[in-house]
Amino acid sequence: MALTQDVALAGIREIVVEVAGIDGAQVTMEKKFADDLEVDSLSMVEVIVAAEEKFSVKIPDDEVTKMTTVADAVNFIVANS
Repeated sequence: MALTQDVALAGIREIVVEVAGIDGAQVTMEKKFADDLEVDSLSMVEVIVAAEEKFSVKIPDDEVTKMTTVADAVNFIVANS
């Protein structure tokens, strides 16, 4: 069964809350990891590793650099799961 955008968003939200310690309600599709959610580069690595484990997907380094918003991460995960 294909992963839905809602399921991927919920998973990313859970990961960002754990890594960055912010309110889950702030983690929405349009938010930027660095600017809006204050996820620095080291925390972003934690987010990516956790997402790879949670969704059994490999996120290449060149894709990580393109993931500026929550939507970027969610859409990649949905497309590649």
